[in-house]
This record gives sequence, C-alpha cells and structure tokens, in this order.
Amino acid sequence: MDKAIRKTIEKKLGYRFRKRKRLEAALTHPSYRHENEGIAEDNQRLEFLGDAALGLAAAADVYTRYGDENEGKLTDLRSQLTNRTILAKIGEEIGLGELLLLGKGEERSGGRTRASNITDAVEAVLGAVYLDGGQKAVEKIYKRLWHTEQTHGSIGEESNPKGQLQEYVQKRWKVSPQYSVIEEHGPAHEREYVCVARIKEESYGTGRGSNKRTAEAEAARETLRLLEQKKSE
Repeated sequence: MDKAIRKTIEKKLGYRFRKRKRLEAALTHPSYRHENEGIAEDNQRLEFLGDAALGLAAAADVYTRYGDENEGKLTDLRSQLTNRTILAKIGEEIGLGELLLLGKGEERSGGRTRASNITDAVEAVLGAVYLDGGQKAVEKIYKRLWHTEQTHGSIGEESNPKGQLQEYVQKRWKVSPQYSVIEEHGPAHEREYVCVARIKEESYGTGRGSNKRTAEAEAARETLRLLEQKKSE
C-alpha cells in the first residue's frame, strides 16, 4: 500500500496500524483479489469482525448515554447508529471509496461510489483495527467518527423510517412499499434477518436485524437514503 494513502486514512481514523497489511486487507474488495494472484485476503472476513466490534461499541455508548431507556429502545438506538445509512455517510466523509482496491469490472461499474462497497469497507477497517489494537482502539475510532452532532442528532429523527417511507411513497407513487425477508442466518436464539424494501416491484434498500421489524426499519432507512440520492443526481 502506498505510504501516502496509509497516512491519509490513519489520520482520518486517528489510529496508526502496527501491522499495515491489516489495513490493506480491509481496503481490498473481493473483485481485486479474484483478478490478482498472490492476494491472500480480501475484506469480507474483516467485515464480519468489524460489524461485531462496532455493535459492541455502539451498545456501550447508548447504554451510557440513554440511561433511562429500556432494552427495546436501546436496541433500536444501537441499530440506528450502526445502520448502513450511517456507515455510508461516515465512509464517504473519510474518503474510503477512493482508497479501495477494486477489480477492473467493479471499477468500471462505479464501485468506488457504491454504498455497499463503502459500508463494507467501514466495517472491514474496524475489524482490522480490532485485530491490530483491540476493542479499545475500535471504541476510540467510534468516539471520533460517531460522536458528532450530525450522527447523534439524526437517530431521534429517524425513529420511524417505515412511516417516513410510507408517507413519501404514497405521495409520489400512490402505492405502499413492500418488505420481504430475503435471508435468514444463525440459530433460533441468535437469528439474523435480512429484509429488502420494494417499491412497485423494484428492489431498493436492504436491512439487517435480530428480528424482522428491525430489519425492515433498516431497509426503509436505506431506501430513504437511496431515494434522496437519486433526487440530488
């Protein structure tokens, strides 16, 4: 990895890697690995680890910050702080898209600005940080990037994303958004659901959650973000 690129991302994260190969792996898209021999690792496994580390950091944050709220509300607040809309915003703010190692096809198809690539990279970077410096290092970055007025100010406003999406879609297309489960993972006591929101049979945002309601809410948030992005193009 180019030294200037490494220093750029480390400055924005506020963290210096002990093993720089971990950061390089976090920025390696699977398409780049498939097209180049000798690449030992892409960012998919690190994404899994970073998702868990971020979830713990956010859980500790909302537990402390919202001391009077019950478990259900804390779960919703944590979900809002770790949803893909927030991850995409943070990834764009620190310029992760421009730093990704992409295969030629992914590059040509606009992979640098694709929200899914950016959000996956955010989680992968946090996974690399966890391996390199432990949970305390992840929490340091969380406090630096998530503890902003914009991030924390938005979570209360987005407490009913399904209602917001319903209102928007009804007004624009005179129909209602539909939600469906497209994936289920894990044992019964630790189930994870992946839902997609569809408008007039077209798939939009996806969301994950420990129950269908949370997954649908995240899918609605992501759909709202995508619709807003289309308006500005």
